[in-house]
Amino acid sequence: MENPKKTSILPKILQIFALVLMGIFSLTGLAAAYIIFAPDNLPKPFYLQYNYPTIPVVESLSAEGMVPTEPEIDHTYVAGEGIMINTGSKIINLSDPLGRKYIRITIVIEFAPEEIAYFEMPIEEKSTYIAEFTSEVTAKLPIIDDAVVTLISSKTFDELYTAQGKETLRTELSNLITQRLPDYHILSVYLTEFVVQ
Repeated sequence: MENPKKTSILPKILQIFALVLMGIFSLTGLAAAYIIFAPDNLPKPFYLQYNYPTIPVVESLSAEGMVPTEPEIDHTYVAGEGIMINTGSKIINLSDPLGRKYIRITIVIEFAPEEIAYFEMPIEEKSTYIAEFTSEVTAKLPIIDDAVVTLISSKTFDELYTAQGKETLRTELSNLITQRLPDYHILSVYLTEFVVQ
C-alpha cells in the first residue's frame, strides 16, 4: 500500500511551483509595462532610449544668424545624365614600325556636374550651368588633347582594333585624364568615331 502523504505532497509542490512561476511572470510583465509606458519623470530601474532615423540639418551662418540648410545628398550617377564634352576629331599616328598606320578618332567625355543641386535646377538655370561648365572644361581641352594623343600614339593597331582593345582604351583615357584634371569626375568616355587605316 502506498503512503497517502507521499502522493498528496507532490501535487502540492507542483501547485506551489506553478504559483511561484505565475507570480514571477506577472511581476515581470508589470515591470516591463511600467518601464515602457510610465512617464520618464517617474523613477525607473532604467530608461528606454529610442533612436529614430533623422535627416541631419547642417547649420550655416548668414546675415540673419543661424539658418538651417539642406544636407548634401549623395547621388549615384548613371551614364547619360552627366555633361558631355566633345573633344573634336583627331588624326593620330599609331605606334607602328613602318609609321604607316594612323587612327581618326572622336572622343566625347561625360563629366559629372560639380554641384549636386544640378539635378533639381530649373531648365534655365541648368542651361546656364551647362554653358559655364562647358566653357570651363573647354579651356582645359589642350590638357585633354595632349593626354589623348600621348596615349593613343603609344598603341599599335593590334591593341586597338578589337572590342576589348577599345574598352581598355576607354578605361586608360579616363584614368589618364582624371590624373591630369583631378578636380573633375569623369563618368564615361565615348568613342563616337574610330577609323584605323
